[in-house]
Amino acid sequence: MRQQEKAVVVFSGGQDSTTCLLWAKREFGTVEAVTFNYGQRHAAELTCAASIAEELGVRQHVLDLSLLSQLAPNALTRQDIAIEHEEGSLPTTFVDGRNMLFLTFAAVLAKNIGARHIVTGVCETDFSGYPDCRDVFIKSLNVTLNLSMDYSFVIETPLMWLDKAQTWALADELGGLAYVQERTLTCYNGIPAAGCGECPACLLRKKGLDTYLAAKGQEEEVIR
Repeated sequence: MRQQEKAVVVFSGGQDSTTCLLWAKREFGTVEAVTFNYGQRHAAELTCAASIAEELGVRQHVLDLSLLSQLAPNALTRQDIAIEHEEGSLPTTFVDGRNMLFLTFAAVLAKNIGARHIVTGVCETDFSGYPDCRDVFIKSLNVTLNLSMDYSFVIETPLMWLDKAQTWALADELGGLAYVQERTLTCYNGIPAAGCGECPACLLRKKGLDTYLAAKGQEEEVIR
């Protein structure tokens, strides 16, 4: 039944959203992507996302949310704010309202193109303390969106309970391990693939990949 339905993927061109895009292409008959330009300093992700969408044959919508960077100064939109995470406080990379706005605009788009599924790569397991990546927030917003537009949306979160190693495992299961490694951009400094190797996003990505490849190697050794 899902193969006859349409989905919209919130898509940045990073590891998580690309894995979600591959997952959505397996799960749904028609998939479109929506990418947001919110003044992010790693703006190279916009080019990366466009390239991946084209390569995977997915229609992409790019929406301007530059107002967000004016309302919520943060390390992802301001070069003069350092990328930091101190104990007991939110990381400076947290953007107030970002996922709420992204999913709301994605829902408006989804309704107007006849899609009922909105796919996002938020994750509570490796969520860096971001409150808008929690399952309770997603469920709450899902109800609100349904009520606000009198339309039955389902916000799909295939990565919600996966750590980064398990996310790599899912990419591998979908036949996209090498593709996600080589073509995506997760780095806060805008460097594709393995990235700068120093920012929190790169460190989390590498740790997950190393853990998954080590486990995969052990499994292959047992099989032999």
